[in-house]
Amino acid sequence: MRISTLFGRTLRQAPAEAELASHNLILRAALARPLSAGIYSYLPLGWRVIRKIEAIMRDEMDRIGGQEMHMPVLNPAEHWKETGRYFAIGPELIRIKDRAEREYVLAMTHEEIITDLARRELRSYRQLPFMVYQIQTKIRDEARPRGGLIRMREFLMKDAYSFHEDQQALDEYYPSVYQAYRNIFARSGLRVIDVEADPGMMGGTGSHEFMMLSDSGEDTLVICSQCGYAANVEAARANKKDRVGEHQRLEALKPLEGVATPGVKTIQQLTEFFTLPAQDFLKTVLYMACGELVAVAIRGDLEVNEAKLARALQCSDLRLASDEEIARAGTVVGFASPVGLKNVRVVLDDSVDGDAFIAGANKPDTHLRDVHYPRDFAADAVADIALAQAGQTCLQCGNDIEMRRGIEVGHTFKLGYKYSEAMGAKFLNPEGKEVIVIMGCYGIGLDRLLAAIIEQNHDDKGIIWPKSVAPFAVHLAALGVEDAEVSGVAEKLYLDLMSRGCEVLYDDRDETAGVKFNDADLIGIPLRVTVSRRTLDKGSVELKQRTSRDFHLVKLDQAIEAITQECTA
Repeated sequence: MRISTLFGRTLRQAPAEAELASHNLILRAALARPLSAGIYSYLPLGWRVIRKIEAIMRDEMDRIGGQEMHMPVLNPAEHWKETGRYFAIGPELIRIKDRAEREYVLAMTHEEIITDLARRELRSYRQLPFMVYQIQTKIRDEARPRGGLIRMREFLMKDAYSFHEDQQALDEYYPSVYQAYRNIFARSGLRVIDVEADPGMMGGTGSHEFMMLSDSGEDTLVICSQCGYAANVEAARANKKDRVGEHQRLEALKPLEGVATPGVKTIQQLTEFFTLPAQDFLKTVLYMACGELVAVAIRGDLEVNEAKLARALQCSDLRLASDEEIARAGTVVGFASPVGLKNVRVVLDDSVDGDAFIAGANKPDTHLRDVHYPRDFAADAVADIALAQAGQTCLQCGNDIEMRRGIEVGHTFKLGYKYSEAMGAKFLNPEGKEVIVIMGCYGIGLDRLLAAIIEQNHDDKGIIWPKSVAPFAVHLAALGVEDAEVSGVAEKLYLDLMSRGCEVLYDDRDETAGVKFNDADLIGIPLRVTVSRRTLDKGSVELKQRTSRDFHLVKLDQAIEAITQECTA
């Protein structure tokens, strides 16, 4: 490819909206251009990278028996209604109607469609297991697109779906996909860690996220450096410190006592008013969960983890209750507690032990001292619904945990029977009995992976592409193209390398050395080859790796061999 005819121009400065390093460099290096918020067009350089990533993915998926296919983006709404996701997912799922008023959705994922295909094609256990995958466009009405290719409204996804006889068969197959994902990231030049994750709207019995550690990431990770435990904060478990303070032990419990607390609503205000630590208070937060009011009680020094709460309630439609909804339940904002609360479901965090707490009295400006569970209130469910925090310790080894930021680049799920049961995807087992098939699903966002590679592989000059995904293997720069010998040697090098199957980006422009070298560093191709009057006077060309400050000269008659060797090293 000749830069003089390359579609897309490099930029000296990125537009102001470029917040992440990858976003800045994607725009400056002419990899992609925004069409609208969260919607990008790939220019030729960027698309070549995407195709390299696709090739790695296909190789690894095919290696574990995957079969590539393709499913439509436009999905009949009836399939999404069968699983309930049409109603459970919020405005991020785009719903439309055609001219005949038939309802459709623009797919953000394809569980429903592949399950529909499976129930029509699957007949016998002899067809199992199988895994199919696609690399295809997804649509999501993202409320806050950010970071260029990190969070988008239209994006490319490699999504795969596996089908198995039973849970054991799924468990046995899952590690092969897990390893294939590790291979994909390693071959793409990306260092990742895998963490326990919350399945979220996908559902299922378990999931893992593959994360690139980055201060600019939007996910919070809980990591133990001692034993290797790692989890997304949405799913993380940690030791909750033992309570300390002047609370009464169970054997010395006192009767409930009302205390006037005018205007004292927050935990911070309460700790100052009573001169007690936060863990001596029972905090009650009210939610609407799938249309039902739920009172969530947790120790005052902890925060509610809404992902864990949604899982405990088995409800995807979760939000904080409004003041009006709280008032209708017979309590008051800032003074709520489960004590005496009627006709409201109570979920209790397992941090609430047998000691006494101070809690709201469900009436203005009043709290109760010596509240005890289960003496003074009942709970419909007790579970770990607390957000892991810095300062807590690892459940596995007792070492201090640390909080890090990360960018999710892949996600694997053991879906279980969620979709196959809802849609009736069955097969005949060896005994001739019709049973539900069990599923797994596995996804990697290509756009986000490209951005993550740049986030992890750049310097102050530009991108540093790993060889496996670089748009070209060689950046050939001719300095002083008005010199017939320079342009002639560079042209011959270009054609000879191309004939050897070497991918070359040839800078044949009539520009200064500074412009050409800056663009070479910005675009980040692994090997730069320079032809100039200075090198030709020495009968040589100059070779420089993008990762090195040093260059070396190679004789012209040895140049082709030396370049091809460095490209494949």
